[in-house]
Amino acid sequence: MTAAPAPLLAARGLSVRYRDAQALASLDLTVTASEVVGLIGPDGAGKTSALRVLAGLMEANGGQVTAFGEPVWQRRRVLHHRLGYLAQRFALYGDLTVDENVQFFALLYGVRRWREKRDELLHRVGLAPFRRRLAEHLSGGMKQKLALACTLIHDPEVLILDEPTTGVDPVTRRELWRLLGELVAEGLALLVATPYLDEAARCSRVLLLYAGRVLAEGHPAALAKLLPGRVVRVEGGERAAVAAALAGRPAIRDVAVFGAAVHARLETTAADAAAEVAAALAAAGLHGLEVREIAPSLEDTFLYLTARRTGAPSPEAA
Repeated sequence: MTAAPAPLLAARGLSVRYRDAQALASLDLTVTASEVVGLIGPDGAGKTSALRVLAGLMEANGGQVTAFGEPVWQRRRVLHHRLGYLAQRFALYGDLTVDENVQFFALLYGVRRWREKRDELLHRVGLAPFRRRLAEHLSGGMKQKLALACTLIHDPEVLILDEPTTGVDPVTRRELWRLLGELVAEGLALLVATPYLDEAARCSRVLLLYAGRVLAEGHPAALAKLLPGRVVRVEGGERAAVAAALAGRPAIRDVAVFGAAVHARLETTAADAAAEVAAALAAAGLHGLEVREIAPSLEDTFLYLTARRTGAPSPEAA
């Protein structure tokens, strides 16, 4: 039997408090080589706190945190050379050019042959034509690419990213994930925090976080199957009226708005769950809507798990 690979990053019982607020409670997490681990959750879930502790930027209030088998906080100065951290907010120097920003981090980390490395990275992230432009004059997506180049200049073994695609356009978002996919294929491990549930599909394993606690952990496809019952999607009509018509029906357990549609979760043995929903809508005088059963998504599961945690009705999805 082949032994499981040793984790590059590991946290056991990680807890973080800010005065009277509990940001994280007993978080267990591992990241192994060539793995993409996602921390998925809304603002205030504890994602940034977890990443900052694992990157050695702040000390935990409780638990054990190691990188490459060594305690992160006590060995943070040495471990920083093996870790890369991309902050949520742009943290480079706006009055320096693209070239100068990368040079600064190269010299900070004592990178040898940094000029060749800088040229390679700027070409890779598509910033070579803009190398003499001041960072403050870059677009949001270009700033993220520059930050990624600065983070990679010292060849880290693990890259820790805090919401790297927040606020960037869809094209840049795809480009960033393409770059990250190439890096993983070359052996880099990623720990990435994101509020976007659709990005979970790009991860080999995700942890669903809510209010500082892990709701579930596993492969995204496996987590979507945790949702009990069946999901029916309704499109067309006024969403509030559709949701009101379905809420409280005996077979319908949860109703949530998903963009222009409404999802209803049913606990039923009927052969056609969509027919049950269509009948409920017709009884409320709502006709001509598109009603179809769909496979549960990770977003459906997340809303269900958060509702169970809080004891409240399923929240509205974006």
